[in-house]
Amino acid sequence: MFGRARLAVTVAFAAHGLLAAAWVVRIPQIKDHLGLSEGSLGVALLGAPVGVVLAVRLAGRIIARRGSRATTIAAGVAGAASLVPLGLAWNLGALIGALLLLGASLGLMDVAMNAQGVAVERGYGRPLMSGLHGWYSIGTLLAALVGSGVAYAGVPVPLHLSAAAVVLAVLIVAGCRGLLDRSADVLPEPRPHPPGEQDAVGDGAETGAAAPSSRWLLALLGIIGLCSFVGEGAMADWSAIYLRDHLGTGPGFAGLGYAGCAIAMTAGRFAGDRVVARFGPVPVLRAGSLIAALGLGTGLAAGHPAAAVAGFTVFGLGVAVVAPVTFSAAGNLPGVPAAAGISRVTGVGYLGLLGGPPVIGFIAQGVGLQWALAVPVGLVGLIVLLAPATGTAAAPADRPAAPR
Repeated sequence: MFGRARLAVTVAFAAHGLLAAAWVVRIPQIKDHLGLSEGSLGVALLGAPVGVVLAVRLAGRIIARRGSRATTIAAGVAGAASLVPLGLAWNLGALIGALLLLGASLGLMDVAMNAQGVAVERGYGRPLMSGLHGWYSIGTLLAALVGSGVAYAGVPVPLHLSAAAVVLAVLIVAGCRGLLDRSADVLPEPRPHPPGEQDAVGDGAETGAAAPSSRWLLALLGIIGLCSFVGEGAMADWSAIYLRDHLGTGPGFAGLGYAGCAIAMTAGRFAGDRVVARFGPVPVLRAGSLIAALGLGTGLAAGHPAAAVAGFTVFGLGVAVVAPVTFSAAGNLPGVPAAAGISRVTGVGYLGLLGGPPVIGFIAQGVGLQWALAVPVGLVGLIVLLAPATGTAAAPADRPAAPR
């Protein structure tokens, strides 16, 4: 049972990465086609975080009613469909609307598939979340490489994104059938409550009120996710523009910045389960965040295309395990249903992933993109101080199996 579910949730994570990155290397062409300034593009990019916020606020209730399996599939298909109007956008308003739909779909799918991931991880009784997020990175990498290739070949943006929509919709419907049924959405407690905490699991499982300590930890986990995701969003939305417009590279080379980040993140995540099991989440997050800050900061300061690509790559390696460790911790907090904990952390984190790039665009309008991209450097450095919050995730041996 869990073998089939693991394959299906792996497909979901990979498809999510493909959806998220399918359009990012075409941003320069979309920007030029619509005649947008960096500030106007920043406004357009606000559509996605608004969609995410709306979807994530409803994710717990939707999953409680429909189940994480059905929610994952439906949200994934909706996200694929949103690529069509994104490629056909004729003005700023149309672009914002398409990104609103894409953001809502990605946010809802993210919460649902991570709830499935927590259930599968408990069924196996060992860490799996970092590897699952590695498949998300595989998806972003493939999308970046394909996007760079079709951009270099001169394939029109509408044709590229429409073809991607069809392929991804088929992949999600066919590949996610093996996800766990609704019994997996009601997980047992990962470990006993600390004294004085009340049980939040019950009739209102999707929105149960967590104990004060759990609410505080969820807030910290959300901030950790935001600090990392601002940088991830910046790599996706601004690295190609930085390389092309500010360092004078061609469209093919410009896509390598995000591709390098995705490759390093993928490698780090596939190794992450073993590394975290050996050293613990707190030391790993602290070391990784320092590596990410130094790598990106040095690459930007050098002002050379090769150095910039290297900096984006090192950043991806440094933040590789932040998302899986943070989501795993949120899904295993005492007294908090997995979907509810993940949705709250995802909501804050995705504000960074999708809301950070527009803010960077506004900052770039005033001080230049090179200085604006220094914002993620400072934020990942903050993870060094906040990393202890991730130590609340139950160790593999402490995690009971999901319902069978």
